[in-house]
Amino acid sequence: MSKRIEIPAEKFRTDICKLWSKDWLLLTAGDRDDFNAMTVGWGSIGTMWGKPFAMIVVRPQRHTIGYLEKGADFTLTAFPEAYRGALQFCGSKSGRDVPCKAVAAGLTPIVSAQVASPGYEEAELIIECKKSFKSCMKAEQFLNPDDIKNWYPAEDFHEIYFGEIVRISGTEKYLAKD
Repeated sequence: MSKRIEIPAEKFRTDICKLWSKDWLLLTAGDRDDFNAMTVGWGSIGTMWGKPFAMIVVRPQRHTIGYLEKGADFTLTAFPEAYRGALQFCGSKSGRDVPCKAVAAGLTPIVSAQVASPGYEEAELIIECKKSFKSCMKAEQFLNPDDIKNWYPAEDFHEIYFGEIVRISGTEKYLAKD
């Protein structure tokens, strides 16, 4: 794998929709000694309150929610295609049943530069975020009732977290070409 370099937010480039929906990201919350990770395919990256941010959504029954609630930060990591199986494992198993499932999936946690939540040695992209806002989706907020019917039949609406991006490290693939 190519070496990761620090990438200023204004130089970060990728196909955001592909990153979330096709490549997937691994959301990790906690600290180096006690953390949980889950594969995520919904979210966004952009600008909010004049700062670069990542927005993540997590259903209340997910084990990761407890780590998000007690911690101040999280990481989002992307991996080469060779790690698709590890992401499938982390997205289909609960940390309640498989302690340290990222390690069980073959990933190597590493200390992050700016936040307590770890990144991974195998990652080609690590986005470090400090939580700055939280809200919960509610039925009355949906403008299209089909979204509730299609995505929330149990009304287990996502919790929404905004995290200020405080550091991005990635391979040259994520660096804007000037």
